[in-house]
Amino acid sequence: MRVVILAGGMGSRLAEETVLRPKPMVEIGGRPILWHIMKIFSEQGFDEFVIALGYKGELIKRYFLDFNALNNDLSVDLAANRITLHGGDQPTWKIHLVDTGLHTQTGGRLRRLRKWLEDEPDFLFTYGDGVADVDLEELVRFHRSQGRLATVTSVRSPARFGRLAFDGDRIVEFFEKPETGEGWINGGFFVLNRGVFDYIDGDDSVWERDAVEKLTRDGQLAGYRHYGFWSCMDTIKEKEILERIWASGQAPWRIWS
Repeated sequence: MRVVILAGGMGSRLAEETVLRPKPMVEIGGRPILWHIMKIFSEQGFDEFVIALGYKGELIKRYFLDFNALNNDLSVDLAANRITLHGGDQPTWKIHLVDTGLHTQTGGRLRRLRKWLEDEPDFLFTYGDGVADVDLEELVRFHRSQGRLATVTSVRSPARFGRLAFDGDRIVEFFEKPETGEGWINGGFFVLNRGVFDYIDGDDSVWERDAVEKLTRDGQLAGYRHYGFWSCMDTIKEKEILERIWASGQAPWRIWS
Protein backbone atom coordinates (compact mmCIF):
# COMPACT_ATOMS: atom_id res chain seq x y z
CA MET A 1 0.00 0.00 0.00
CA ARG A 2 1.48 3.35 -1.06
CA VAL A 3 1.64 6.43 1.13
CA VAL A 4 0.71 9.84 -0.31
CA ILE A 5 2.18 12.86 1.49
CA LEU A 6 1.16 16.44 0.71
CA ALA A 7 4.35 18.53 0.67
CA GLY A 8 3.52 21.42 -1.64
CA GLY A 9 2.00 24.17 0.48
CA MET A 10 3.71 27.45 1.32
CA GLY A 11 3.35 27.17 5.10
CA SER A 12 2.59 30.85 5.57
CA ARG A 13 1.96 30.51 9.33
CA LEU A 14 5.53 29.26 9.71
CA ALA A 15 6.98 32.02 7.55
CA GLU A 16 10.07 32.43 9.72
CA GLU A 17 11.17 29.01 8.49
CA THR A 18 9.39 28.58 5.17
CA VAL A 19 10.77 31.69 3.50
CA LEU A 20 13.80 29.53 2.75
CA ARG A 21 12.36 26.02 2.48
CA PRO A 22 9.06 24.16 2.22
CA LYS A 23 7.41 23.33 5.52
CA PRO A 24 8.06 19.56 5.28
CA MET A 25 11.79 20.38 5.25
CA VAL A 26 11.64 22.33 8.52
CA GLU A 27 13.73 20.35 10.97
CA ILE A 28 12.92 18.69 14.26
CA GLY A 29 16.05 17.40 15.99
CA GLY A 30 18.17 18.09 12.93
CA ARG A 31 15.93 16.11 10.55
CA PRO A 32 13.11 17.41 8.31
CA ILE A 33 9.66 16.70 9.72
CA LEU A 34 9.05 14.89 6.41
CA TRP A 35 11.73 12.36 7.45
CA HIS A 36 9.97 11.84 10.81
CA ILE A 37 6.65 11.23 9.04
CA MET A 38 8.17 8.76 6.61
CA LYS A 39 9.86 6.90 9.47
CA ILE A 40 6.46 6.53 11.19
CA PHE A 41 5.12 4.80 8.08
CA SER A 42 8.16 2.75 7.13
CA GLU A 43 8.64 1.36 10.64
CA GLN A 44 5.16 -0.13 10.30
CA GLY A 45 5.82 -1.68 6.89
CA PHE A 46 4.71 1.09 4.52
CA ASP A 47 7.81 2.16 2.60
CA GLU A 48 6.64 3.32 -0.83
CA PHE A 49 5.82 7.02 -0.97
CA VAL A 50 4.22 9.40 -3.47
CA ILE A 51 5.10 12.93 -2.42
CA ALA A 52 3.11 15.85 -3.85
CA LEU A 53 5.51 18.73 -4.44
CA GLY A 54 4.82 22.42 -5.02
CA TYR A 55 6.45 25.34 -3.22
CA LYS A 56 10.26 24.93 -3.32
CA GLY A 57 9.82 21.31 -4.34
CA GLU A 58 13.32 21.28 -5.80
CA LEU A 59 14.71 21.33 -2.24
CA ILE A 60 12.85 18.13 -1.40
CA LYS A 61 14.12 16.51 -4.60
CA ARG A 62 17.67 17.56 -3.78
CA TYR A 63 17.36 16.21 -0.23
CA PHE A 64 16.47 12.74 -1.45
CA LEU A 65 18.96 12.76 -4.31
CA ASP A 66 21.69 13.48 -1.75
CA PHE A 67 20.13 11.43 1.06
CA ASN A 68 22.64 8.58 1.21
CA ALA A 69 25.63 10.89 0.90
CA LEU A 70 24.34 13.17 3.65
CA ASN A 71 23.38 10.46 6.12
CA ASN A 72 26.24 7.97 5.85
CA ASP A 73 30.01 7.78 6.03
CA LEU A 74 31.55 7.54 2.55
CA SER A 75 34.54 6.10 0.79
CA VAL A 76 35.09 7.82 -2.55
CA ASP A 77 37.33 6.09 -5.10
CA LEU A 78 37.86 8.75 -7.75
CA ALA A 79 39.97 6.51 -9.98
CA ALA A 80 37.29 3.83 -10.16
CA ASN A 81 34.41 6.34 -9.98
CA ARG A 82 32.93 4.37 -7.10
CA ILE A 83 31.30 5.44 -3.83
CA THR A 84 30.89 3.07 -0.89
CA LEU A 85 28.47 3.80 1.94
CA HIS A 86 29.28 2.81 5.51
CA GLY A 87 26.65 2.42 8.23
CA GLY A 88 24.41 5.35 8.98
CA ASP A 89 20.88 5.69 7.64
CA GLN A 90 20.01 3.66 4.53
CA PRO A 91 16.22 3.10 4.55
CA THR A 92 14.66 0.85 1.93
CA TRP A 93 12.24 3.52 0.76
CA LYS A 94 10.87 3.87 -2.75
CA ILE A 95 9.98 7.52 -3.31
CA HIS A 96 8.04 9.13 -6.17
CA LEU A 97 8.52 12.91 -6.18
CA VAL A 98 5.76 14.52 -8.24
CA ASP A 99 5.33 18.21 -9.07
CA THR A 100 1.66 19.03 -8.44
CA GLY A 101 1.86 22.77 -9.11
CA LEU A 102 2.72 25.85 -7.12
CA HIS A 103 -0.80 27.08 -6.35
CA THR A 104 -2.78 23.81 -6.51
CA GLN A 105 -5.07 23.21 -3.53
CA THR A 106 -4.88 20.10 -1.33
CA GLY A 107 -7.59 18.17 -3.16
CA GLY A 108 -6.16 19.17 -6.51
CA ARG A 109 -2.73 17.89 -5.49
CA LEU A 110 -4.21 14.52 -4.60
CA ARG A 111 -6.12 14.41 -7.88
CA ARG A 112 -2.92 15.04 -9.84
CA LEU A 113 -1.45 11.88 -8.29
CA ARG A 114 -4.21 9.65 -9.63
CA LYS A 115 -2.04 7.94 -12.27
CA TRP A 116 0.54 7.09 -9.60
CA LEU A 117 -2.10 5.10 -7.71
CA GLU A 118 -3.85 3.27 -10.56
CA ASP A 119 -2.94 -0.18 -9.23
CA GLU A 120 -3.80 0.69 -5.62
CA PRO A 121 -7.41 0.03 -4.52
CA ASP A 122 -6.61 1.69 -1.19
CA PHE A 123 -3.78 3.98 -0.13
CA LEU A 124 -2.61 5.99 2.87
CA PHE A 125 -2.70 9.77 2.74
CA THR A 126 -1.37 12.43 5.11
CA TYR A 127 0.01 15.95 5.41
CA GLY A 128 3.68 16.85 5.50
CA ASP A 129 3.50 18.60 8.86
CA GLY A 130 2.06 16.23 11.47
CA VAL A 131 3.39 13.40 13.63
CA ALA A 132 1.62 10.79 15.76
CA ASP A 133 2.07 7.37 17.32
CA VAL A 134 -0.92 6.03 15.41
CA ASP A 135 -1.11 2.26 14.80
CA LEU A 136 -1.30 2.24 11.00
CA GLU A 137 -2.05 -1.46 10.59
CA GLU A 138 -4.99 -1.11 12.97
CA LEU A 139 -6.09 2.01 11.05
CA VAL A 140 -6.08 0.07 7.77
CA ARG A 141 -7.98 -2.85 9.34
CA PHE A 142 -10.56 -0.42 10.69
CA HIS A 143 -10.94 1.24 7.28
CA ARG A 144 -11.53 -2.08 5.53
CA SER A 145 -14.06 -3.15 8.15
CA GLN A 146 -16.15 -0.02 7.53
CA GLY A 147 -16.75 -0.48 3.81
CA ARG A 148 -16.53 3.26 3.12
CA LEU A 149 -14.42 5.20 0.65
CA ALA A 150 -12.44 7.14 3.25
CA THR A 151 -11.30 6.95 6.85
CA VAL A 152 -9.81 9.86 8.77
CA THR A 153 -7.77 9.52 11.95
CA SER A 154 -9.55 11.63 14.55
CA VAL A 155 -7.72 13.18 17.49
CA ARG A 156 -8.49 15.52 20.37
CA SER A 157 -7.32 19.13 20.15
CA PRO A 158 -8.40 22.75 20.77
CA ALA A 159 -11.11 24.56 18.83
CA ARG A 160 -8.89 26.19 16.22
CA PHE A 161 -8.82 22.93 14.26
CA GLY A 162 -11.61 21.41 12.17
CA ARG A 163 -14.15 19.53 14.32
CA LEU A 164 -15.86 16.21 13.53
CA ALA A 165 -19.23 14.86 14.65
CA PHE A 166 -19.79 11.09 14.89
CA ASP A 167 -22.70 8.68 14.54
CA GLY A 168 -21.07 5.45 15.70
CA ASP A 169 -17.96 5.25 13.52
CA ARG A 170 -19.45 7.26 10.66
CA ILE A 171 -18.63 10.96 10.30
CA VAL A 172 -21.89 12.89 10.00
CA GLU A 173 -20.50 16.46 10.08
CA PHE A 174 -17.10 17.85 9.13
CA PHE A 175 -16.46 21.41 10.34
CA GLU A 176 -13.29 22.96 8.93
CA LYS A 177 -11.82 25.21 11.67
CA PRO A 178 -14.96 26.33 13.54
CA GLU A 179 -15.01 29.46 15.66
CA THR A 180 -15.99 27.70 18.88
CA GLY A 181 -16.15 24.28 20.46
CA GLU A 182 -13.76 21.45 21.12
CA GLY A 183 -13.92 17.76 20.26
CA TRP A 184 -12.62 15.26 17.76
CA ILE A 185 -10.63 16.85 14.94
CA ASN A 186 -9.03 15.90 11.64
CA GLY A 187 -5.58 14.55 12.52
CA GLY A 188 -4.64 13.56 8.98
CA PHE A 189 -3.46 9.95 8.50
CA PHE A 190 -6.26 8.96 6.12
CA VAL A 191 -6.91 5.66 4.39
CA LEU A 192 -8.59 6.24 1.03
CA ASN A 193 -10.17 4.14 -1.68
CA ARG A 194 -9.57 5.23 -5.29
CA GLY A 195 -13.25 6.14 -5.46
CA VAL A 196 -12.44 9.40 -3.65
CA PHE A 197 -11.06 10.82 -6.89
CA ASP A 198 -14.65 11.16 -8.11
CA TYR A 199 -15.18 13.70 -5.31
CA ILE A 200 -12.34 16.02 -6.41
CA ASP A 201 -13.25 18.51 -9.13
CA GLY A 202 -9.90 20.02 -10.09
CA ASP A 203 -6.86 21.99 -8.99
CA ASP A 204 -8.92 24.47 -6.96
CA SER A 205 -10.56 21.74 -4.88
CA VAL A 206 -9.68 21.91 -1.19
CA TRP A 207 -9.59 18.37 0.19
CA GLU A 208 -10.92 19.30 3.64
CA ARG A 209 -13.58 21.75 2.50
CA ASP A 210 -14.82 20.18 -0.72
CA ALA A 211 -14.13 16.47 -1.15
CA VAL A 212 -14.30 15.51 2.53
CA GLU A 213 -17.58 17.35 3.06
CA LYS A 214 -19.07 15.60 0.02
CA LEU A 215 -17.88 12.24 1.33
CA THR A 216 -19.43 13.07 4.69
CA ARG A 217 -22.81 13.94 3.14
CA ASP A 218 -22.78 10.64 1.23
CA GLY A 219 -21.98 8.65 4.38
CA GLN A 220 -18.61 7.64 2.93
CA LEU A 221 -16.29 8.96 5.66
CA ALA A 222 -15.42 6.85 8.71
CA GLY A 223 -13.53 8.16 11.74
CA TYR A 224 -10.80 6.18 13.48
CA ARG A 225 -10.37 7.53 17.01
CA HIS A 226 -6.72 7.87 18.03
CA TYR A 227 -6.22 8.33 21.77
CA GLY A 228 -2.43 8.59 21.69
CA PHE A 229 -0.02 11.36 20.77
CA TRP A 230 -0.60 13.70 17.83
CA SER A 231 0.76 17.11 16.90
CA CYS A 232 0.92 19.29 13.84
CA MET A 233 3.59 21.93 13.15
CA ASP A 234 1.74 24.99 11.92
CA THR A 235 3.59 27.63 13.93
CA ILE A 236 6.99 28.40 15.43
CA LYS A 237 5.54 27.66 18.87
CA GLU A 238 4.48 24.18 17.76
CA LYS A 239 7.89 23.60 16.18
CA GLU A 240 9.57 24.57 19.46
CA ILE A 241 7.31 22.21 21.40
CA LEU A 242 8.19 19.33 19.08
CA GLU A 243 11.88 20.21 19.38
CA ARG A 244 11.67 20.03 23.18
CA ILE A 245 9.83 16.72 23.08
CA TRP A 246 12.42 15.26 20.70
CA ALA A 247 15.32 16.56 22.80
CA SER A 248 13.84 14.85 25.87
CA GLY A 249 14.56 11.47 24.25
CA GLN A 250 10.95 10.43 24.78
CA ALA A 251 9.21 11.57 21.58
CA PRO A 252 6.04 9.43 21.39
CA TRP A 253 6.10 9.32 17.58
CA ARG A 254 9.62 7.83 17.61
CA ILE A 255 8.46 4.23 17.26
CA TRP A 256 11.79 3.20 15.70
CA SER A 257 15.01 2.30 17.54
